[in-house]
Amino acid sequence: MAKFSISMPSGPAPLAARRRLCAALLLSALVAGHGLASAPTAAPVGDALDRAALQARQPSRVVLLDAAYAGDTVVAVGERGLIVRSADEGRSWQQAVVPASATLTAVSFQDEKHGLAVGHGGLVLATEDAGRSWQKRMDGRQIAQLMLASAERSGQERALAQARQLVADGPDKPLFALLQLDGRRMLAVGAYNIVLRSEDGGRSWTVPDAPLDNPQASHIYAARARGTRVLLAGEQGLILLSEDGGKNFRRLPAPYRGSFFTAEITADGGILVAGLRGNVWHSPDGGAHWHVRRTSSQATVTHSSLLGDEPLLSTLSGQLLRRQDDALIPLLGTPLPSINAILPLRSGGVLALTGSGAIALPATAFQNFGTTR
Repeated sequence: MAKFSISMPSGPAPLAARRRLCAALLLSALVAGHGLASAPTAAPVGDALDRAALQARQPSRVVLLDAAYAGDTVVAVGERGLIVRSADEGRSWQQAVVPASATLTAVSFQDEKHGLAVGHGGLVLATEDAGRSWQKRMDGRQIAQLMLASAERSGQERALAQARQLVADGPDKPLFALLQLDGRRMLAVGAYNIVLRSEDGGRSWTVPDAPLDNPQASHIYAARARGTRVLLAGEQGLILLSEDGGKNFRRLPAPYRGSFFTAEITADGGILVAGLRGNVWHSPDGGAHWHVRRTSSQATVTHSSLLGDEPLLSTLSGQLLRRQDDALIPLLGTPLPSINAILPLRSGGVLALTGSGAIALPATAFQNFGTTR
């Protein structure tokens, strides 16, 4: 296995600097509209939480950030509260009715009709008609109050200070990932160590009593589950693993101190995390030891999914990466536009959500996926 060494930063970035970065990312999402009927100037996220999403001239070309199946229909979410549906695996799209215009980052369905979407401003939306229409369930104002109440019960000064800051800042903190556990149990995670649990399919939410080992309140970008194991990954090398369905987490030693934007638990029990500068790391033993997976570039890895037992990774440079021995190589000859996320299609292809819209890749492109030489 290849050896790899990096220079570790001397400490976490100042909290104020990370707040500025989060605000800059939000502003860029609000003003980078593609194919919208109009392009208003950026407004405070609180306004976007109460303003319906605009109609898009070309729903197939909007910036999309995540997708999931609702029965046989693909539902995708993206910037400015846009939610689109496709009954033909991404070849054509129709826009849904959405009561908010904050950027949406993740979507998940419990069954063919009931689903949730989360995004900036702590927005939580719900649908009961397979994504045709959506209702607002919660936003960052309620999340801050939940975290404040939890911090007050814990009596921990650091948690109390962070929760008070969330209340003072208002609803400007995004949720980044949404995870279906089992039955109606859900987990939502986001910026500044936001972790929410639901036992009733997203109708109500609580803050876990057991605090995460995340004293710097680093952002949590990714959440994955396999059986009773739940994996979280995020900013500054944050990796957290639960063996009891997300009730308790332990922090794993980080092989890299940069941000991880995606993670996977593989069929053999291994853990994979990936993110900034093409860093992809694999642990076969629950985080005790890590090995680097070499990539052909330093393009940031944005997302991943499992095709069969093998991870497929996407990058900002428009590449899809697959494993070959101990390395990751591009699957396609010609890069796509920058890829935000990917969804394996039931036909055997893959839907790539890019900065230029959704691109459906045929099953023939993945016929030899997972083979090594």
